[in-house]
Amino acid sequence: MIAENLKKVQERINAVDAKNQVTLIAVSKTKPASDLQQAINAGQHHFGENYLQEALDKIKALKNQNLIWHFIGPIQSNKTKQITENFSWAHSIDRLKIAKRLNDQRPSELGKLNVLLQVNIDNEITKSGVSVDEIEDLITHFENFQNISLRGFMCIPNPENNEQSFNKMAKIMQKYSNLDTLSMGMSSDLELAIKNGATFVRIGSDIFGKRA
Repeated sequence: MIAENLKKVQERINAVDAKNQVTLIAVSKTKPASDLQQAINAGQHHFGENYLQEALDKIKALKNQNLIWHFIGPIQSNKTKQITENFSWAHSIDRLKIAKRLNDQRPSELGKLNVLLQVNIDNEITKSGVSVDEIEDLITHFENFQNISLRGFMCIPNPENNEQSFNKMAKIMQKYSNLDTLSMGMSSDLELAIKNGATFVRIGSDIFGKRA
């Protein structure tokens, strides 16, 4: 079932991914390691997790399988060390303090941690992320970091105007030619996201089924 779902999602991506630039992240929060193993057996290597302890248990259970782990949930100060030690990507940087902690705590033998700024593209009070107005100032600080690499942006738009929000993110991306990654688009709107330049899509329910 999971293998079949993965195939359908990949077909949806391929239908609109004219530049062959999109990587599928299977969002596996609340799902057991056995479900992830089914996805791995079907060729999936990128997994996104929101909850640190749950993720660490799965990373341990599924080690030595050449997987790429993305932390996509809110990052609190007390979680930064374990994120730096266990993940290749952190999508949800929303303040300088967190970026600095990730930089200071990343083990040098692991190489640079890839990070994305989470943008609160619709200025929703219920969502994390930097405002559009804060981006420029924040980005200048990343030049000083040796152990993390700012690659681009992540957003979670309001579903009522996601096309407009994706378009706004595309325009922001155009301002920064040194950045190459845009993480946006989920099960319901991945096609719109890709048309607006998404390079990562984060898909959960259409692969693993609805969460309990």
